[in-house]
Amino acid sequence: METEPQPNPIAQLNDAFRRSGQDVMLTPGVRALPDMLGLIQAVQTFDRFTPDNDPYGEHNFGIIGWHSETTYWKIDYYDQALKYGEDPLSPECRRILSIKEAG
Repeated sequence: METEPQPNPIAQLNDAFRRSGQDVMLTPGVRALPDMLGLIQAVQTFDRFTPDNDPYGEHNFGIIGWHSETTYWKIDYYDQALKYGEDPLSPECRRILSIKEAG
C-alpha cells in the first residue's frame, strides 16, 4: 500500500510566510516596475513549483515574468538580529523575502 508523500515542513513554513506579506525587501529596479503591488501579490500566490525550480521542495525561490521583465524572489533564513543564517525549522528563524529584477 502506497502512502501519500508528506509535505515538506520547510515548504509549509515558507508558503505561510510568503503569503503573509511580512519582511518583503524590494530592489530599486523592482520598485520602478509597473504595478509593484500586483507583483507582490503574484509572489504571494505563486504555486508553480516543479523539480526543476524547486529541487529540494522548500518553496523558497521563484521566477515571475512581469510586464516584459523577469523577476526573481527568494526566501532567506536569518537569526532574529538578521546577522547570521538560521535553520529554517528553528523557532528563532526570521525569514526575509527578497524580490529583484533579473537585469
